[in-house]
Amino acid sequence: MIRKKQDYATAEEMASEQREISVAEFFAKNRHLLGFDNPNKALLTTVREAVDNSLDACEEAGILPDIVVEIAPVAARKEGAQLLLDGGNGKTAKGLSGAERYRVAVQDNGPGIVREQVPRVFGKLLYGSKFHRLRQSRGQQGIGISAAGLYAQLTTGQPVRITSRTGARKKPHRFEVQVNLAKNKPEEREEELADWDASQGTRVELEIEARYQKHGKSVDEYLKQTAVANPHARFVFRDPQGGELVHERSSKELPLAAKEIMPHPYGVELGVLIRMMKDTPSRSVKGFLQTDFSRVSPKVAGEILKRAGISEGYHPKTIARDQADKLYEAIQQTKIMSPPTDCLVPIGERQLEGGLRKEFEAEFYTSSTRPPSVYRGNPFQIEAAVAYGGKLPAEEPVNVLRFANRVPLLYQAGGCAITKAVGSTAWRNYYLQQPKGSLPIGPMVVVVHMASVWVPFTSEAKEAVASYEEILKEIRLALQECGRRVGIFINKRRRDADESRKRGFIEKYLPHIGIALQQILKFPDGARDKTCANLKTILEKTRQA
Repeated sequence: MIRKKQDYATAEEMASEQREISVAEFFAKNRHLLGFDNPNKALLTTVREAVDNSLDACEEAGILPDIVVEIAPVAARKEGAQLLLDGGNGKTAKGLSGAERYRVAVQDNGPGIVREQVPRVFGKLLYGSKFHRLRQSRGQQGIGISAAGLYAQLTTGQPVRITSRTGARKKPHRFEVQVNLAKNKPEEREEELADWDASQGTRVELEIEARYQKHGKSVDEYLKQTAVANPHARFVFRDPQGGELVHERSSKELPLAAKEIMPHPYGVELGVLIRMMKDTPSRSVKGFLQTDFSRVSPKVAGEILKRAGISEGYHPKTIARDQADKLYEAIQQTKIMSPPTDCLVPIGERQLEGGLRKEFEAEFYTSSTRPPSVYRGNPFQIEAAVAYGGKLPAEEPVNVLRFANRVPLLYQAGGCAITKAVGSTAWRNYYLQQPKGSLPIGPMVVVVHMASVWVPFTSEAKEAVASYEEILKEIRLALQECGRRVGIFINKRRRDADESRKRGFIEKYLPHIGIALQQILKFPDGARDKTCANLKTILEKTRQA
């Protein structure tokens, strides 16, 4: 069939069909990018985003977190030709995908949310306080909880319900929030409550299509790992079957507050540098370098400008494109101190080991914290811990727990720098079996935590850490330190077992030796027992020496 010219679109017709795409519309069509690509994962992602926000809010307000997670099936009953979702005959409602419907609720004892901010926090994607701040926090992009609300809206048509109270003397408020997809703006309904049993805090409720599983990459496992990395928090989990599991806190020490820092010159690209000079309030380029970057002293700023051939008094907004290029090259050529590390809050060796002891029954525990390092100008710090022996499975690959800013990473293990570093560490040197290029095999749990002002995740779903060489190197060094200690423990246990076995043989044959000595040296009959006792004493002294 031959198409005629009028069958094809003109440039004007194509232009008339073009329009701006809202962020909310984009993620509504690409929700897999945010971790909502299947019902199992959607449930975990929803819980994770709400719990992360609760932990961040409590810690920032100096409150020991008490977090309750509830998952309940939405029951369905038939009335006439309609399917109602109000708890009738006990059968769980199902959506178009065949997944069941669940109500997910996460409640904390944090500072609450100011009522004017509630709609924007839960009904506007890419809205938050953490993206522009260079300090360690669980959230980074301002997408998470609003994306969970968007998923609920798409799969069940239900809004997010938020109840919040900012103090015992303040009135609690309840909101129902949905996202306007075309405008990426919240649509909300608010009511003032007469009372709420919590003196302060926030409760988030969502109704979503999901699938609950008890083991593996589940909410249960996520909360268990979160309790390991956050020993100062208490978690209560009420599952769909009516069971309740409590993870008590093992420490009453809140993490130190992370301090915000300015960007480091080595981590800024040319285009960002040009934009920063246009936006800076500084009146001179030297002042700009000192105030808008960390670790740039007057002396260092002078060296950079001298190398670039730019006068110190130049106004940043008047710097031409070719001058900006020279300035950028001069920054890379100048020796600048590494960025400050008070923006990082590692878990700590004692707390990390305590979290492992609380959740895993083993014989030996150890942990190691590396000194802070830098990738692309961003400070980061690696911690590792190991639990070995005990009731841990002996004939399986070791259990690797991956964390980034205290958040467990349960998916995309194969593409994560942490898994690659564990697999590339020579565990055979520490008396563990290890197939070539694979994880070691043995009764062991390996924990690796990366703390950073900006974790380089491989996707918006925040499930795996990118494999920067600086990060891989630090992870391996931390693992090697733990591995050496595990090797010493295994070697000592082997020596003790070997010594015990040899001692058993000797003790077994001591009476025969006594009889032989009696016959050779012609001891009287009563001396045989005394000879055996003396030999046993000598054996004991040798063992102690």
